[in-house]
Amino acid sequence: MRIGLYPGTFDPITKGHIDIMRRAASLVDRLVIGVAINRDKGPLFNLEERVAMVEEETAHLARETGCEFVAHPFENLLINCAHDVGATVIVRGLRAVADFEYEFQMVGMNRSLDNSVETVFLMADAKHQAIASKLVKEIARLDGDVTKFVPPAVKVRLLKKLGKID
Repeated sequence: MRIGLYPGTFDPITKGHIDIMRRAASLVDRLVIGVAINRDKGPLFNLEERVAMVEEETAHLARETGCEFVAHPFENLLINCAHDVGATVIVRGLRAVADFEYEFQMVGMNRSLDNSVETVFLMADAKHQAIASKLVKEIARLDGDVTKFVPPAVKVRLLKKLGKID
């Protein structure tokens, strides 16, 4: 079984994340969505909420693609998380050149820790390249419409979290 790991904070999960997951599903039999705890980022949604959103949004992807999706919270090194879940490939999404510079450094560090785990970069679809969770939260905070950026259920959760709806 080919197991991949797609890590992120998913605060919240966006259509860009889902696009990467859908395409990564063609490369692996099981895609573990590593939901990073990462206290330094100060996420809007707590870990349980982020895991729930990932599980909800990947349920239909599993039916659509035949790939198994598993949400897996983690707080350790990414390479150690890959070992924990049996992943031989780490999937990373790229939106722009700036993403590549950071990701290039991460790959080098991960390979020096364990060169048996490969990293695969998937470019975000053009219609999703500008989507960033941070920007989605800011747009919602300022009463902008995030419909184009997040799935409907995530939009509702986001607006409730920000006190915009009951």
